[in-house]
Amino acid sequence: MSRPGFKRILLKLSGEVLMGDQGFGIDPDTVARVAGEVKAAKETGLELCLVIGGGNIFRGMAGAAKGMDRAQADYMGMLATIMNALAMQNALEQLGVHTRVQSAIQMDAVCEPVIRRRAERHLEKGRVVIFAAGVGSPYFTTDSGAALRAAEMKCDALFKGTSVDGVYDADPKKVPSATRYDTLTFDRVLSDNLKVMDASAVALCRDNDIPIVVFSIREQGNLATVLAGDGVCTIVQTEGE
Repeated sequence: MSRPGFKRILLKLSGEVLMGDQGFGIDPDTVARVAGEVKAAKETGLELCLVIGGGNIFRGMAGAAKGMDRAQADYMGMLATIMNALAMQNALEQLGVHTRVQSAIQMDAVCEPVIRRRAERHLEKGRVVIFAAGVGSPYFTTDSGAALRAAEMKCDALFKGTSVDGVYDADPKKVPSATRYDTLTFDRVLSDNLKVMDASAVALCRDNDIPIVVFSIREQGNLATVLAGDGVCTIVQTEGE
């Protein structure tokens, strides 16, 4: 599968990826493995931004479903994403990759605030930038945060690393006969309510013509493989591209 060369991408990871085989929290070995994937991708000459979810620690919508105030639960989820970002920063810097964390919730003792021009300068200097705390407001997912940062940073694509190797017409874990799509249009994802990212994130990527590449991050070396134009994934893009 041929894919265009990208100069700058945003990699969106679900927090669950960092759990490894655990049922909760952060598995240091898994974080180190994913950091190795990010380093290998960066060594191809890419400028890389990251957004990591917080579902391995706390998910705001789950808290709200159990009776918590939704806004309060979402702020707790944002704090979980900061913990994951700091864990990934530590793992990357142990591999010699200079990394900066920028948080939409100001937390000067541990990371920078989100400042677009400063983030651009970090990328130009070869640093990885991890954006944490979503958009800084409740009622928005980290998918929306990833789409927003990808647009702000003028990324060529948004890569979503998940536990499955693309987008299917049904949940492949529940329906073994589910069919994987190679390509989809943004409008098809929205009209069919396919579970790629939440609707606001998909619409934001559509409006800014940022393709979404969905692939499995759990396979060793898969990020570099997909970036090279090989491997299995689903590309969501504007019709006709």
